[in-house]
Amino acid sequence: MKRGGAPLLTYIAVRCKLLYMKYSEIFYSIQGEGALAGVPSVFFRTSYCNLRCVWCDTPYTSWEPENKDISVEEAAEAILRYNCPHVVITGGEPTIQADELTKLCAALSDAGMHITIETNGTVYVPVQADLISISPKLSNSNPPPESRAFRFHQAKRVNLTVIRQYLQSHECQVKFVVDAPSDLAEIERIAKEAEIPPRQTLLMPQGVSTDETRPKMRQLAEICRQKGYRLSPRLHVDIWGNRRGV
Repeated sequence: MKRGGAPLLTYIAVRCKLLYMKYSEIFYSIQGEGALAGVPSVFFRTSYCNLRCVWCDTPYTSWEPENKDISVEEAAEAILRYNCPHVVITGGEPTIQADELTKLCAALSDAGMHITIETNGTVYVPVQADLISISPKLSNSNPPPESRAFRFHQAKRVNLTVIRQYLQSHECQVKFVVDAPSDLAEIERIAKEAEIPPRQTLLMPQGVSTDETRPKMRQLAEICRQKGYRLSPRLHVDIWGNRRGV
């Protein structure tokens, strides 16, 4: 860390004053997905999302969001108390709280932390971060057509302009949640239109148990070998199952 103790907390208090975020939890675990899988990390999970994925594994941040508030100052202090160099800001959708996210990342960056932001890639925020983990939502995420959420989810779930902006301004990985091999055509179309290099294209199986993800991992491994994509595990699911705070 670049700074420590009381001077850092005073700095955070000045920089983050009077800003509050909607959040659901802060916990210490390992990163289960993507290029940094296995790295011990502090997770700050924001609440509220602008999409409604039918298979969302954190419905308490989207379909029925928890309405808890925390000041940016308190969030930064809580994250730094773990004395861990890696933080993952996830959701929900962190970028819909743009001003607060910007202030939080600035404080954490000044404290020397490596920052990953997990986003659905529909809102661009020019934030200080070391890795933007974009997860564009495929049609397999659509709620039932008869539901109230279907129309706005379908309209918003992929924003090619925003994906390109992040690719041009940050270090990125683009992580697709795959339910079946038939999703590949949609992935290839998005990757081509958004100009996502294969080395930054990650495939990850949809599922909340090892029984669901293991057979899909085998299928995705073969696709990655053919296309030059990267395969992402879901280590937290393999280790702890479908639980919060891990």
